[in-house]
Amino acid sequence: MAKNLPRTMKAIGLYKYLPISDPNSLLDIEIGLPKLQKNDVLIEVKAISVNPIDTKQRAPKPVIETTPRILGWDGAGTVIKNGEKSNIFNVGDEVIFTGDLRRSGCNAQYVALNEFLVGPKPKNLTFEQSAAMPLTAVTAYESLFERLLLSNKDAGKSILVINSAGGVGSVATQIASNLGLKVIGTASRKETIDFSLSHGANIVLNHKNDLFPQLADNGYENGVDYILVNYDPYPYWDTIMQVIKPQGKICLIVDSSGLVDLKPLKDKSVTLASESMLTKIKYNTEDLFKHHEMLKEISKMLDNGQLKTTLNKILTPINAVNLKEAHKILEEKTSIGKIVLTGF
Repeated sequence: MAKNLPRTMKAIGLYKYLPISDPNSLLDIEIGLPKLQKNDVLIEVKAISVNPIDTKQRAPKPVIETTPRILGWDGAGTVIKNGEKSNIFNVGDEVIFTGDLRRSGCNAQYVALNEFLVGPKPKNLTFEQSAAMPLTAVTAYESLFERLLLSNKDAGKSILVINSAGGVGSVATQIASNLGLKVIGTASRKETIDFSLSHGANIVLNHKNDLFPQLADNGYENGVDYILVNYDPYPYWDTIMQVIKPQGKICLIVDSSGLVDLKPLKDKSVTLASESMLTKIKYNTEDLFKHHEMLKEISKMLDNGQLKTTLNKILTPINAVNLKEAHKILEEKTSIGKIVLTGF
């Protein structure tokens, strides 16, 4: 039975899109609870994760919101109410979830989401450990299985994961390693190299230097079968075109900051794919239910040890001061793994 709900809730929102250094970039506010749609669940938020998409959504632009914009696109919590046609979860279920950019996010005490965007929380993980995983894990899962079409049959093949110490990269290296692929990460600092190696990478290249001679030194002078690019592909493009094997596959999860030459793809018959975790949600695709199934599978993998959480930093409580700090760290590009905020 649903608990008695308050009329208002704490949240962190914005009216203007400002640099994170501006005092008004993110504000502590009090607002009404979100309204449930028929296929929704209402979740009491226990922990939230912070992602690059949050900083991009908050980035300066000449727009002023008449009602506060609430960001935040993944986390963990407890189901406290069901929409009239929601039947996957029961009140009291502990869950993980991703977000929907068309609606208010989870930087609040309560969030309403379509039940397909929700999965069971791993039983063996804390809310904080669990909150670190949904968005990045779904992105990695879709990139490897739906875009690059990997399977156990690809054991022994090679994959280059650019920015392997980031949120998506550190999940993708684990999944690819579980499939038996030879996983080549990229990082530059000792702590990011160590993080990549501890999350599935077999070797880690320095992405501040030319990758091709480093690949050759490690026995990959003929290139790699797959490339997952978790960073702006523009500065890497010529290298990517050089090191991908004929008939190989490339997946991009970040927009290019400049124009790139696609001609080399045709000569090698290379497949180029793009991945956005938001596609199924934004376009309400016929396979939207797969999002829930992926979260279920990810939760199972976390519980049985096939995946380990990429949580690296916890900030408490959930408020504007700490959320600004998380945004600042992400924008400085010094983060490793995931940053999670917990507790109101």
